[in-house]
Amino acid sequence: MLVVTGDNMTSELLRNAFAHGRKGFAVETMTGSSQKIIGSLAAHKADVALISEDLQDGPQAGVKVLERLRDSHRIPAIMLLQGPKPERVVSAFRGGARGVFYRTHSLKALSKCIRAVHQGQIWASNEDLEHLIRALTHTKPIQFNNSEGMPLLTRREEEVVHLVADGLRNREIAQKLKVKEHSIRNYIYRIFDKLGVSSRVELILYAFSQRDQGN
Repeated sequence: MLVVTGDNMTSELLRNAFAHGRKGFAVETMTGSSQKIIGSLAAHKADVALISEDLQDGPQAGVKVLERLRDSHRIPAIMLLQGPKPERVVSAFRGGARGVFYRTHSLKALSKCIRAVHQGQIWASNEDLEHLIRALTHTKPIQFNNSEGMPLLTRREEEVVHLVADGLRNREIAQKLKVKEHSIRNYIYRIFDKLGVSSRVELILYAFSQRDQGN
């Protein structure tokens, strides 16, 4: 696990907590500004990243690190938030987080969160999902059909969406559909573009909305 924070104290507290209280976790830490951390990401290999929303260059600087992990390193990430502010939750998921976790919650809960995200699941409370749904309804609506009323997604793209919603990772989806993993990444990029979404969480909400409509 890679822990990214703005100060050494938080990093060391988390490292020591996992070292003494939780088995099965190997923790690396990075501290500093978003620019410094982004410049050093290539030297760190991790299964999951835990990123503080606030880094040395200011509030929500952690979102910049999230976006780089999403675009270049493809490490599933959790955003560590001070509290459940709706705009922070939405910003984290739009930046590519697979989960959000609050500093007030327990280390036991954090362990469960990390394991869930490592297994390809989304970690979000009902309240977090409400924030996301509300944000989606107040922005450009997801379009299911084009201007001629035809479905935007091909049958294979719809298969990919439903497998993402089931919590499968790209590698697992590729194995299930008997294609290369890079083909799944390409499918997902095309799906994002067609539906006007920017994250797997929004894609999952799309899948749920389709199921609610009986598709």
